[in-house]
Amino acid sequence: MKELFSSEGSVTYVKVIRTLEGKSKGFGFVEMETEEAAIKTIKKYNQSSLRGRIILVNEAKHQVNRSFSGNSRRYKYNRNPNDELNSKLRRLRKRY
Repeated sequence: MKELFSSEGSVTYVKVIRTLEGKSKGFGFVEMETEEAAIKTIKKYNQSSLRGRIILVNEAKHQVNRSFSGNSRRYKYNRNPNDELNSKLRRLRKRY
C-alpha cells in the first residue's frame, strides 16, 4: 500500500489489519503527510482496481463505542443457568 499511495505524496504510516494467524483481513490504514495528499489519494484510488479487486479508499471514521451492558433481551441472548446466578449477584451488588 505504501508503494501504491506514495505516488500521490509522502506516506507517513501504513498498517494492514491481520487475523491472529497473520492473514490480512482485507483492509488497512494509510496516513499521508499532508491533508492535500490524502484528498488527492482518495480521489485517485477510491473504486480503483488493485490485484484484481476493487478497493475502497476513504477517510477513517471513529469507531462507534459498542456497549453490551443493559437489557440482555435486546440482544436476544439465550439464558442459561449461569445467567441466573449472575443476575442475582448483580442485584446484590446494586444494594450496596
